[in-house]
Amino acid sequence: MTKRNINLIVILFVAILSPIVLSSDAFAVSANVTQVENFIRSVIQVIAGLAGLIATGFFVIGGFGYITSSGNPEHLDRAKRTLLWSGIGLAIVIAAFVISNIIVEIATNSFGS
Repeated sequence: MTKRNINLIVILFVAILSPIVLSSDAFAVSANVTQVENFIRSVIQVIAGLAGLIATGFFVIGGFGYITSSGNPEHLDRAKRTLLWSGIGLAIVIAAFVISNIIVEIATNSFGS
């Protein structure tokens, strides 16, 4: 390694670790956990809603492509793949939403709020 690369690595190391070392103490007593929990739930709901909306749009696009393919195998295959992957994406979004709600419920029951 050249001296310039070593200096760059040291500067990056210091820049990344200085906020951790120089930060003040955080007191958990002053934190309002319910506000953080509500914020995280709201973010998850918005992201899941947008992902569901996007998946619905791709269902519409895939269905329209399927209907208008007129027997053309390339268009038909593209429409089928669009429908398949939008279904898989929607299933992943629903599963992530359910799993996140289960984790929040378990954490709330375990640690209280």
